[in-house]
Amino acid sequence: MKFETLHNDMVAAMKAHDKERKAVISTLIADVKKAAIDAGTRDDISEELVDQVILKSQKTAKEQLDSCPDERTELKAEYQYNYNVICEYAPKMMSSEEIRQFLAVNFSDVLATGNKGQIMKAIMPALKGKADGKVINSIVAELCK
Repeated sequence: MKFETLHNDMVAAMKAHDKERKAVISTLIADVKKAAIDAGTRDDISEELVDQVILKSQKTAKEQLDSCPDERTELKAEYQYNYNVICEYAPKMMSSEEIRQFLAVNFSDVLATGNKGQIMKAIMPALKGKADGKVINSIVAELCK
């Protein structure tokens, strides 16, 4: 996801007078800018950094949604809306079948060791931001049996 895309979508939401959507996108933009400043790349914000921040925001929004009591319907609806908007910008994750194929092609030598810790250490940097860690962990555990 390009930073400019987020910015353009925020401007479009402002022009459409969609305050809720604008608020969610502007929060994403603020988080991305903060992460860029922390990384020392304030002027040149990479797509990878934007995706990392969006995934982190998506996880936080999901936790908020899951922890909200059902009696608080208005708050739950707000959290659901925020989560839905963030999901629109989140990068597409690999399916479990795609992960299996990727591991078979790129990490067959490491998989042959059968050492789960060593396998996870080798593959996580390659799949970070592209696949859910829980799904990767379950697939690796299955392959190590």
